[in-house]
Amino acid sequence: MATYLITGGAGFIGSHLAEKLLAAGDEVIVLDDLSSGRVQNLEQISGHASFRFVQGCITDRALLAEVCRPADTIFHLAATVGVLNIIKSPVETIENNINGTQYVLEAAVERRTKVIVASTSEVYGKSNSIPFREDDNLLLGPTSRSRWSYAASKIVDEFLALAFWRERSVPTVVARLFNTIGPRQSGQYGMVVPRFVRQALRGEDLTVYGDGSQSRVFTYVGDTVEWLARLAKAEGAVGEVVNLGGGGEVTIAELARRIIELTGSRSKICSVPYEQAYEEGFEDIQRRVPDTSKAQALTGYSARTGLDEALKSICDWCTKHPEA
Repeated sequence: MATYLITGGAGFIGSHLAEKLLAAGDEVIVLDDLSSGRVQNLEQISGHASFRFVQGCITDRALLAEVCRPADTIFHLAATVGVLNIIKSPVETIENNINGTQYVLEAAVERRTKVIVASTSEVYGKSNSIPFREDDNLLLGPTSRSRWSYAASKIVDEFLALAFWRERSVPTVVARLFNTIGPRQSGQYGMVVPRFVRQALRGEDLTVYGDGSQSRVFTYVGDTVEWLARLAKAEGAVGEVVNLGGGGEVTIAELARRIIELTGSRSKICSVPYEQAYEEGFEDIQRRVPDTSKAQALTGYSARTGLDEALKSICDWCTKHPEA
């Protein structure tokens, strides 16, 4: 039996990961300040004998040291996320993401606790090298565009993780997540799939930002947490950066059409200019496609849930939880 700490564990991905680890017979501690996570996400495991929830912030270094001490592995998922959050609060984004990661890594030094640091496909920025490989060059936009502050903060997180491994012998793994979707994900902060599904279920127009030609590869949360759990046990992953993503590139316009068809909605698709949705001069990433061969080699696992199956599970969950 292992003991795992999940920072940001009341969030969408963290709560699914907690359930998976508990089902495997392990002990789980969740640390979350509930700024974007929800206690309702943990309802199914709240009474589990091997589960402990601690409400608090990763910037509380005394509390962080306390919850890190019994952990064999730390999954560091806590971060400011969502394009709307990033544009609205760039200072908070930078401070939370960079300082929080540094504090988690420092807390791991004492026992050389393994840390899985969640990064993002956003770090690839405007690169045209498709599919994205972990050793590709990264290409961000100008610092005058606040939307790039999130990507920049996560790049620093990656540098920190790798530096703590090389200099202080803290075993770290960087997992670059590609558009994870699934039940419990909120559209409140700009996540496109839950936003589209809620709009379709209410019969509202699906608001596609830009012309809809931008494309993404979506990853079902069950595949993401399976990969994360395997990376925690993969010795060869230590000191590595690993893409975690699904298959099947789809444009945002096509995604909207598929959701309308799946829900049987009478909704229409409405295009909204980026400057109206976000800010003047907003820059989007045209394509975001991962090369996951490294993840497959390290873990023996590849994404198994297709987009249509993932969308159906999200639609079913949103139908059952209209209040969420």
